[in-house]
Amino acid sequence: MGYTFQFGVIEANFDHFVYGLALGLALAFAAILVGTLIGLACAFAAIGKAPLPSRLVGIYVSAIRNTPLLVIIMFVYFALPQLGIRLGKLESFVFSLAIYAGAYLTEVFRAGLAGVPRGVIDAGRAIGLTGFQLALHVISPIMWRNCLPALGTTFISLFKDTSLAAVIAIPELTYQARKLNTETFRVAEAWATASVLYLATCLLIAAGLRQLERRFPVGKNPASRPSSPGRARPWPQWCAPIPRSKDACTTGMTFARQISSNANPRCRISSPR
Repeated sequence: MGYTFQFGVIEANFDHFVYGLALGLALAFAAILVGTLIGLACAFAAIGKAPLPSRLVGIYVSAIRNTPLLVIIMFVYFALPQLGIRLGKLESFVFSLAIYAGAYLTEVFRAGLAGVPRGVIDAGRAIGLTGFQLALHVISPIMWRNCLPALGTTFISLFKDTSLAAVIAIPELTYQARKLNTETFRVAEAWATASVLYLATCLLIAAGLRQLERRFPVGKNPASRPSSPGRARPWPQWCAPIPRSKDACTTGMTFARQISSNANPRCRISSPR
């Protein structure tokens, strides 16, 4: 073949690879954070009773999921300035990846919401929870646990999608590998290093998410597992609202046990003063 590997050039420029990897992680984190907020808002709107928000969410999800991310990036970075909306390179990419992530996370969260038992929601209403309290203390904890496996896959996929930032000259990992390739003609070394860094980072993210899934397993009550002395239980304490009668107190206690393992057995339900 006649090709001689020379990894000395990689060692001399490894700091550029590390910088590109860190920038890619930062871009992914920012986009996932914004995309999660978009996905949560759209998921709750999609399951709501109002028909118009549900239809708008359906149009948004269908349009974004059927459009390549590269096309979205090019449109935001090159077309929006022609319409008077100018964003920097980093802002353009984060915005593009966030709305792309939001469409997929909407479906992930909607599936998690569909897995919340109807009886739990009815019990929450029966003991006087408001809509906000119901969503915050009852629906959201169960939804997050249902979504954990799918969220892990989505987050890893979105991190790998940061490689597309190279097309608008954002110096993340893929850009650094391509730059070193064109400057030194060390094709195999540059792309092998980028591949190993992507692989190692994704494996670390996946390992962390698997630990999170084991800590909060779906369908099991963490409070029922034995815990060693001095070790905190995995789920935070939360309490049902103050009932107004003895019957309501009994209902609240039953409800607290039924919250699909989100209730803490030490949860206190106070009697009215």
